[in-house]
Amino acid sequence: MTTGEVVEAAAVPRVVSILSALLQRVAERNDAAAAEEEGRRRPVSAFQGLTKPAISIGGYLERIFRFASCSPSCYVVAYIYLDRFLRRRPALAVDSFNVHRLLITSVLTAVKFVDDICYNNAYFARVGGISLVEMNYLEVDFLFGIAFDLNVTPAAFASYCSVLQSEMAYLDPSAPVDAPRLHCYSAGTSDHHHDDPAAAATAAGCHRHSQQQPQLTV
Repeated sequence: MTTGEVVEAAAVPRVVSILSALLQRVAERNDAAAAEEEGRRRPVSAFQGLTKPAISIGGYLERIFRFASCSPSCYVVAYIYLDRFLRRRPALAVDSFNVHRLLITSVLTAVKFVDDICYNNAYFARVGGISLVEMNYLEVDFLFGIAFDLNVTPAAFASYCSVLQSEMAYLDPSAPVDAPRLHCYSAGTSDHHHDDPAAAATAAGCHRHSQQQPQLTV
């Protein structure tokens, strides 16, 4: 394998970079809103940490990509699951104290549903920098949080891809209209659940401040 091929194989998919940028902006927005409400208690959640992790959201997602070997579609499905979870828990907003745990858990849940082969919880716990006990607990809490609603229709998958595509345009407004689309493919599953693309466009974690803040895809 040539050097160029090695670099290409190690390249992070656009969907990972875009998702991390989107969540970074949401977390910073909610951090600022929480700072203005100093003294207000944060909602009790298994995902809420006491301190901010040293690793950035982008670095964390890249770490998951490099060590967990998830397919690109897993990150879209993880985003869908995260949105479902937060819509059922409107008091919980994505911030720097919970986003890393939410990410590792949503990706773990997605990879088990989407990919044919995946690592076990012990491996994901090591990748995510948490204990196996905590990983197991977070997975169960997350599954109950989405009411075990794991199926993703092709239409819902395409809608969330469109949201991430809009985010790509936001990050690079100079990009040509015919710029290549995200490398994400249909999960190929069907279900009775109908996700709301408009709700997805408001992004996971913005529920608490949606009246004061613009949509993520603006």
